Amino acid sequence: MLNKRRFLSACLAGTWALSAAGPVRAAFPDKPIRLIVPFPAGGAADAMARSMASRMGSELGQQVVIENRGGAGGTTAAEAAARSAPDGYTLFFGTMGTQAINAALYKRLRYDPVKDFAPVSLTHTTPRVLVVHTSVPANSIRELVALAKARPGELSYGSAGSGSSSHMSGALFESQAGVNLLHVPYKGSAPLMTDVLAGRVNMTFDSYAVYEEHIKAGKVRALGVTSRNRMASLPNVPTIAESGLPGYEVANWLGVLAPAGTPGDVIARLNGAIARAMATPALRQQMIGLGIEPTSGTPEDFAALIRSEIPKWTEIVKKSGATAD
Repeated sequence: MLNKRRFLSACLAGTWALSAAGPVRAAFPDKPIRLIVPFPAGGAADAMARSMASRMGSELGQQVVIENRGGAGGTTAAEAAARSAPDGYTLFFGTMGTQAINAALYKRLRYDPVKDFAPVSLTHTTPRVLVVHTSVPANSIRELVALAKARPGELSYGSAGSGSSSHMSGALFESQAGVNLLHVPYKGSAPLMTDVLAGRVNMTFDSYAVYEEHIKAGKVRALGVTSRNRMASLPNVPTIAESGLPGYEVANWLGVLAPAGTPGDVIARLNGAIARAMATPALRQQMIGLGIEPTSGTPEDFAALIRSEIPKWTEIVKKSGATAD
């Protein structure tokens, strides 16, 4: 009887200690996770997010559901993610545009790219490809620059939205080439591609993943890539820098963020799942074939990248005179 009383007393004491420490959080995750993507379905960013989400879900044992919220340079989606509960069940597929460019481009940004988010991991880096419709009488970057100078304000370039990396790629091109192009913003890459293929827009700086089959079919011409080095997928297409605009470089990056205040153990769980997902051979082969470099890293490294990119793009925005307000 004495031993029984001691056992019951120990159990009661343990129960009291747990209650005093507060409620015990259930193992994360115990329900589906929402990943907000700041572009419509069908574009390159959407394809990257869906491929990653499928493998993340397998790693976490819960479905990762994509929620597409395009438009406004990603600001609507970013604001929605920033205002979500910091519990790990709402994530954001942030981009160079939403986390770095928008800070300079929008005077009345309704979210703070640094303070309102907890970086989880960098996931993708991808250069952009300058493609022109076949009706444009230019077969090289030099010929395109000469044409634009002869017809100021007439040649148009489309982007995935004001403040997107495709927009800023064009703004940087204008600044360095000394030309005046007409910027036409769209709500994502998918509707933009329709107009580029139809010739309603002369050119765009977009992902190779979006235009791969159309480049191969001869429906558009790839004149240059925005990265420092040539792409393995397009070895015969020169960089814009080597084609007469030295120093030109845009390497778009994307990654997963959570709302600020998300617990550290939840961030660590998500980070590990992303690292394993991005190392999957099938995913890597698929992405690299599309000119996209799958990657991963620590939350601290991703946070440092974001902080370093904001002043860089602030300077470029000021030089270009670009604005979204």
